[in-house]
Amino acid sequence: MEFRIDRSSFAEAVAWAARSLPARSPVPVLGGLLLTAEEGLLRISGFDYEVSANIEVPAETVEAGQVLVLGRRLLDICKVLPDAVVECALDGARFTVEGGGTRFGLSTLPREEYPQLPGLPELRGVVDAGEFAAAVAQVVIAAGRDDALPVLTGIGLRLDGESMTLAASDRYRYAVRTVTWKPDAADSEAVEVVVPGRRLTEIARSLAKSGLIRIGLSGPGSPGSGLIAFEGAGMRTTVRLLEGRLPRYDKLFTLDSPAVAVVEREPLADAVRRVAVVAEPNSPIRLDFSTQGTVLLQAGYEDDVAAQQLPAALTAAEDMAVAFNPAYLLEALNSFSATQVRFELLGPGQRALLTGVPASDDTAHEEQHQHLLMSVRQLS
Repeated sequence: MEFRIDRSSFAEAVAWAARSLPARSPVPVLGGLLLTAEEGLLRISGFDYEVSANIEVPAETVEAGQVLVLGRRLLDICKVLPDAVVECALDGARFTVEGGGTRFGLSTLPREEYPQLPGLPELRGVVDAGEFAAAVAQVVIAAGRDDALPVLTGIGLRLDGESMTLAASDRYRYAVRTVTWKPDAADSEAVEVVVPGRRLTEIARSLAKSGLIRIGLSGPGSPGSGLIAFEGAGMRTTVRLLEGRLPRYDKLFTLDSPAVAVVEREPLADAVRRVAVVAEPNSPIRLDFSTQGTVLLQAGYEDDVAAQQLPAALTAAEDMAVAFNPAYLLEALNSFSATQVRFELLGPGQRALLTGVPASDDTAHEEQHQHLLMSVRQLS
């Protein structure tokens, strides 16, 4: 095996494939990257039974072949290689990497012990890579962090017609974002799965500039069943799905006769940051919406207090006071891009729905993103 490749292309490909490597593994070969040199290209693959990554980049292949090497060691080497053409070769049991007068030697791992890469699930359609990455970033903040409830650490993905809905919840908040996608078959049935949130975030971010992402899913018993695949710009990755389903959100997001308040988003986020400085961990921040056109933010107890007042438009017969976990509220506000945010409020200890307000009367361009927060019952 022997090939030559541009240093930057090689480093970027190794870095992308290395995302699939486990931080620690009792099986040494799972920490390896499989390099396959074929005519005109180099394929780099990684697999740890949960996630697979496969990327193809142009290369000048002198001799075709395969080699399995420690992925993180190869990544470290790529980071310090001079900016020159890189020549790689398999010399017996040693893999050499040479560029710009610098030469490295790497021991190889037993190729026969490496697991077979999973089959690719059936491709279902395509979605804009940038929009998909933005949607994942918006909803993942509401995903749980407790591995004892694995399904709540995931992001729900529903494909229905030309609509893709992403959702996440940790039981205290629930984020939902809908984007348009193009299914391969116009009459395809709706499908709903749960993808590990952290993995999906990494994948979406890494493919954000690839133009279009093809998504694959297979039914039970089909090749690649239990997996979801993402493919774009010569990069392909699969992730094992989580078992279970997220709680339904349609009824949760339907509020009966709520009070409605509209506030400038960025000034409100800045005020939350300032006022929350005096709040103890897990202490709420209170928002008093007034029919006089203001909202008063307050936090703290006794002598350690802070407050700030902002303009706000409240549609209600009476004033409304609610309180939120300041970290949750700030993350929700920052997940929107609209200049204004709309609160639908039921009162203390009840649900509050946040949505972005469109910049014009053209609601066709309104952001299809909603974030549900549970308000704190006790107000000081």
